[in-house]
Amino acid sequence: QVQLVESGGGVVPPGGSLRLSCVAFGFTTKYYEMNWYRQVPGKKRELVATIGNGGGRTKYADSVKGRFTMSRDDVESIVYLQMSDLKPEDTAVYLCNAHYAGDSEHEYWGQGTQVTVSS
Repeated sequence: QVQLVESGGGVVPPGGSLRLSCVAFGFTTKYYEMNWYRQVPGKKRELVATIGNGGGRTKYADSVKGRFTMSRDDVESIVYLQMSDLKPEDTAVYLCNAHYAGDSEHEYWGQGTQVTVSS
């Protein structure tokens, strides 16, 4: 069964850090572009970070540049999002996405993990 399972969310004070993980089951991430999105109720889902397949080039939303780092381990089919200097506006459900851009384009989504930044 194909699944993406996120973990690592929690409650942290402003300035704190968290590392999110996303494990792929039923497929290998090697051929997928991997993305982290975040969702706040009533707001549009926001693309936070992307890591390409192959060379693993990363891109970040301006709001998180310099604070978040995305990485991937295609042997274990895991992607990570290291988040530092967290701010209250980073509070959201963080969702992992795997996007295959080949002939049979498709994508998978995880269920999300809650991150709350509060004092």
